Amino acid sequence: MTSSIIRKLLVATAAVAALSVAACQRNEAPKTDDATTPAASADTNAAGDASVANAAAADATNAAAEATNAAADANASAADATNAATNAAEPAK
Repeated sequence: MTSSIIRKLLVATAAVAALSVAACQRNEAPKTDDATTPAASADTNAAGDASVANAAAADATNAAAEATNAAADANASAADATNAATNAAEPAK
């Protein structure tokens, strides 16, 4: 594996980790006695959490696409190397 493939896999892993952290984040809203404030606060927090999760999901999707492209590039390079080795092994005519 080349360093660029490893780097892209590392980026994809980091994006998935960020998505997991955002999705599993605890809601640390302050406690109040007002009955309407917690509901409004929960809606605001939910919207913010959804926004963070959507951004992390987009980052994870982009990183996965980069990793897929890197794997395709590696596959093409391996095919080229195989063809070159086969051509080199053929006897001269």
